[in-house]
Amino acid sequence: MKRTLFIVALTIFTVTLQAAKVYKPWDNGKLKVSDNHRYLIHENGTPFFWMGNTSWLLPERLNRDEVEFYLTREREEGYNVEQIQVLNAIPTYNIYGQQANDDSFDFTKFTKAGTYGYWEHLDYIVDMAASNGIYIAMDCIWGSQINKMDEKKATMYGKFLGERYKNKPNIIWMIGGDIMGDKGTASWDALARAIKKADPNHIMTFHPRGRTTSAWWYNDREWLDFNMFQSGHRRYGQRNGDGDYTIKDNTEEDNWRYVDMSFEKSPIKPVIDGEPSYEDIPQGLHDFSAPRWQDYDVRRYAYWAVFAGCFGHTYGHNSIMQFMRPGVLASFGAEKPWWDAMKDPGYQQMKYLKWLMLAFPFTERIGDQSIIVGQNGERYDRIIATRGSDYLLVYNYSGKPMQIDLTKISGTKKNIWFMNPKDGVLNYVGEYDNKVCEFTFDGAYLRESDRVLIAVDSDKNYLDKQATQLEEKW
Repeated sequence: MKRTLFIVALTIFTVTLQAAKVYKPWDNGKLKVSDNHRYLIHENGTPFFWMGNTSWLLPERLNRDEVEFYLTREREEGYNVEQIQVLNAIPTYNIYGQQANDDSFDFTKFTKAGTYGYWEHLDYIVDMAASNGIYIAMDCIWGSQINKMDEKKATMYGKFLGERYKNKPNIIWMIGGDIMGDKGTASWDALARAIKKADPNHIMTFHPRGRTTSAWWYNDREWLDFNMFQSGHRRYGQRNGDGDYTIKDNTEEDNWRYVDMSFEKSPIKPVIDGEPSYEDIPQGLHDFSAPRWQDYDVRRYAYWAVFAGCFGHTYGHNSIMQFMRPGVLASFGAEKPWWDAMKDPGYQQMKYLKWLMLAFPFTERIGDQSIIVGQNGERYDRIIATRGSDYLLVYNYSGKPMQIDLTKISGTKKNIWFMNPKDGVLNYVGEYDNKVCEFTFDGAYLRESDRVLIAVDSDKNYLDKQATQLEEKW
């Protein structure tokens, strides 16, 4: 009996100890925009690197046991933001058959304390995410439903949401939802302002349609704390007859361009790619026989965006975003159960980007293409560079030789590493003089040869020369 009690006590102690180790970013205070208007930080100055996942149908498709499993795995893989759809349709139901809403937008009719009601289940998701140190980015209502929500209903809904979640530490608000920003403008404004009135504690953005940025429509709004763009799922040259195409021909995959376009607006606001091409989704979405985006594609989108100046990144997977399982009608040709999709390589590789960025002074960093000497490449040969005052990082997707100006950062000597973004492995290659140097990688051109070049002032010790792996960061 005593031995059994000891084992139970030890188990409780171990579980408690493990829970105590979970990093809760909001312990550093609320999220806010940095003084240079390019990053998100906490009130005590701690930087926040957004490593998100598109978990759109989480409130509808997962039961409570699955929610716990999923969010625990997300934390273990380094994700700290879940982008969800609160309302996907009118009406919306959860896995327990509980209704969220009707076209009256009187949500008091659908709150059911003590049951697995829709809103009570959403509360559970928010709290489970909090226990794992994860933010919930709530897309309040998907853009396709905007014609069912006038200004009055939007104000009612915003008041309901803001009052319900204002005291939760892990909320980020998302207005819009895969929609052009000039559609439903009055309703989006009403929704955003009603939320902000009830809940001034949490930051807010707008999720736009593919190949657009919120900066085009809402950059001047008092409720918009940071911009979001959706680089989308098209490959180069894939037009598909869009009548409202917003970008130049053959730039579809250049998500770094949306960073530049967003920063052209005044005032400057932080920016993030909230929906790039998903792992294992058909290129272009609608032809299921088309090639599918792979792990090296999602890496490229992530490093291009962040090195161009984004404060973080959002990953996506075709099966995870809709929580595909046998017996569920799949969209976009999804085939894998969502739990198997969490074993895919791209899903497991995103954390290395977060660890890399947080190894250096994060909020002083800028994108700086002048680090690349000579003519930069186009499409897959595009090299993206970023730097602080005493370090620089260069992402080379294709593996082509490149010339790098090491004089752009401090120091008469520079320590150089190569990092493999597939596994976070570091390779120290030596100390270099303060000049323009040519670098080549040991790999075949365009065959998963992407690498990050890291150059650091030799007087700084951000990385250990003997280290072979990046260190885990939050």
